[in-house]
Amino acid sequence: MKHSMQVLGGIAVLSLLAAAAPARAATKAPAEIKIGTLYASSGPFAGISMPVYDGLKLWINQQNAAGGVYVGAFHKKIPIKLISYDDLSSTATAATLYNQLITRDKVNLLLSDSGSVLTSPAVPIAKEHKQFLFDVSGSGAAFFTKDNPYIALICLAETAIAPKYLADFLNSDGAKYGLKRIAILYSTNDFTGALAKAFTGFIKSAGKLKIVYDHGVPTSTSSYTVLINTIAATHPDAVVEMGYPGNDIAFLRNLRDVGVKFPFLFTIYSGTEIAELEHAVGAAAMTNVFSYVAGVTYQYKVNFGPTTPGFRAAWDKAYPPGSGAEWGMNALYGYHTGLVLQRVLATTKSLRQLDLRKAIFALSGKLTTLNGTFVLNSEGAQVGEIDPVGQLRPNGKGGLRLDVVYPPRYANAKPIIGKK
Repeated sequence: MKHSMQVLGGIAVLSLLAAAAPARAATKAPAEIKIGTLYASSGPFAGISMPVYDGLKLWINQQNAAGGVYVGAFHKKIPIKLISYDDLSSTATAATLYNQLITRDKVNLLLSDSGSVLTSPAVPIAKEHKQFLFDVSGSGAAFFTKDNPYIALICLAETAIAPKYLADFLNSDGAKYGLKRIAILYSTNDFTGALAKAFTGFIKSAGKLKIVYDHGVPTSTSSYTVLINTIAATHPDAVVEMGYPGNDIAFLRNLRDVGVKFPFLFTIYSGTEIAELEHAVGAAAMTNVFSYVAGVTYQYKVNFGPTTPGFRAAWDKAYPPGSGAEWGMNALYGYHTGLVLQRVLATTKSLRQLDLRKAIFALSGKLTTLNGTFVLNSEGAQVGEIDPVGQLRPNGKGGLRLDVVYPPRYANAKPIIGKK
């Protein structure tokens, strides 16, 4: 009898050990942290995608050179493996590749490609597979809903609030500078279409400017001459053009060729991708244009990671002149994404997807990098990192600098408004 009890006791112990084995196996540190993402090497979104990809790779290379990224759940550094595919700026291709990253490659962390258009297929796919989506810069307001806990926007404010400072400047200071009539031209995609909708709402709500033109065009638009002449016929004091870099380039070229000037002109990428646009259209065509001011030109007081000059030094070392890598806002976005992932991995309880969600939400309001203060709302939309408004001026060396004109707490210059 005693022997039987010992046998049974041994079986019970073995059963408990067997039951515990999967739990122990689940908490074993992986050999590598697999980060999956897409990039566009060609097509209309290559100009914003490749700099993000290069910025992300810079962060990964730095981490791996230091022995890997520290993962708090395992109390050790673990090498990063980047798994990435070229979506060629195609949403259909992107959808297939996002599925592949989740189901075949089984990545630990899933990152979207740059911009709202190429992020759009990732949102429902990630939700369906219960894979948390680290949304790099897809700021379309429709991505963030109460029924989807599998997303957080990392690099810029959601479109519903992103144009707030621009609208505030025109509503509060516009009349002082004689800006009463406004024309709005935008590309009809998830990003700039949503931005324009929010911006128009801010202008209409304030009721201080008269909207004389409000028109959307396909993102593929490459000729703006007829549109510019149509806008000019409405006699606007202020013109706001919202598109991707290719749209801004085509618009500014045609504006230069037609010879039309507006007292106030705003484009998104003139200030955020200065080098790319200056190379394409020339400094003269961009002088006095208003734009957003990203962390590449405004130095935030950081509590994690390098300052903008420190990042620029690392960038120039990794990507010397002639490498083809474009410095600008999107390069910073890629690197900032890495910094956010670094804090998430350092503080997460595990690599389970909802634990990753808890870790990134815990950073809200506490993390300030070279891209500003990271703040999420309950649905995962970024409500911090709102870019100030700046104006491009000659830098005295044949190029351009970007001065901050609004809001007052950031401003280092007063706006220059042209004559009609």
